Amino acid sequence: MTDVRVGLLAYGAIGHEHNYAVQGTPGLALTAVCDSNPARIDAARELAPDVAGFENAEEMLDSGLIDLVVVSTPPDSHHDWAMKALTRDLHVVLEKPMALTADECDAALAFAEDKGRTLVVYQNRRFDPDFVTMRRLINEGAIGEVFQYESFVGGYSRPCDYWHSDAAVSGGAIFDWGSHYLDQVMNIFDVPIAHVSGLNHKRKWDHVTNADHAEVIVTFEDGRRATFTHSDLAAARKPKFHVLGTEGAIVAEWDPAGEPAVADLPARIFLYDNTSASQEVPLDSVVPFTFHAELAAHVMSGVPMQVSPVQSRNVVAVMEAAEESALNLGRPVTPQLI
Repeated sequence: MTDVRVGLLAYGAIGHEHNYAVQGTPGLALTAVCDSNPARIDAARELAPDVAGFENAEEMLDSGLIDLVVVSTPPDSHHDWAMKALTRDLHVVLEKPMALTADECDAALAFAEDKGRTLVVYQNRRFDPDFVTMRRLINEGAIGEVFQYESFVGGYSRPCDYWHSDAAVSGGAIFDWGSHYLDQVMNIFDVPIAHVSGLNHKRKWDHVTNADHAEVIVTFEDGRRATFTHSDLAAARKPKFHVLGTEGAIVAEWDPAGEPAVADLPARIFLYDNTSASQEVPLDSVVPFTFHAELAAHVMSGVPMQVSPVQSRNVVAVMEAAEESALNLGRPVTPQLI
């Protein structure tokens, strides 16, 4: 089979990441880029000089130049662009989150199945070296049975004025980073969820509509618990991961070399035994562009991917339940999972 022809819908930092990955992935070929800013199309051509450029997205979808579109537009538009692409019999990769409601996810998944087309979400944080290392240690039983899992991102800083901080566009603080971190939680725990609690604090940053500090607590049916916190009011950061098991613990410490964009670097992983002795664990090597290689194999030959669309749909359902809970002072809500 010939290469899967890829079109990028919106070209910012994440579009550049996809461009770079497509260039390094056998079976994928970048053939088109769309952005309303011509300078961004020029930026794409620095890696792919012969790519066709479009300023109108539907013209790119109708061009006959692509088999698959990567949608990197703001979250509130993901569902509409997925449906428009599927209508044209295109395969679709969506940025996080899949959509802003589980109902939208279900409609897109059903349509993709009817069309016989791939619909998948780029859950890139599944392939972060720190997370991959931590997951391996957990799966190997290095700390016994995990019963308490905490993850954190943020610090004390003024949020940006871009769409990330607009709850109507992003879905809110829980959706913004939760799309990454709650996907990781659900990748660690293969256990049914009993209920979800959420809290949103709006106490400082009045120029944006996202919560200043958000927390999600996921309680599983066997009593184990995972929490995720995203804060712009954390004058003292928590570790990125703090995981307790029956025989030890794993702590992922932020790399201070990452200031001010500390979240962009992998954390340092420390393994504690049941005497509180600790050692730093070298990060596992991760094969570059694993998601894109699996995408190519799936589209061309039907090979299953590590990231399934149902998983990404269920992440949205958990976030939706957390937001509902937050409106009721954290009262538990049972998410509608499939």
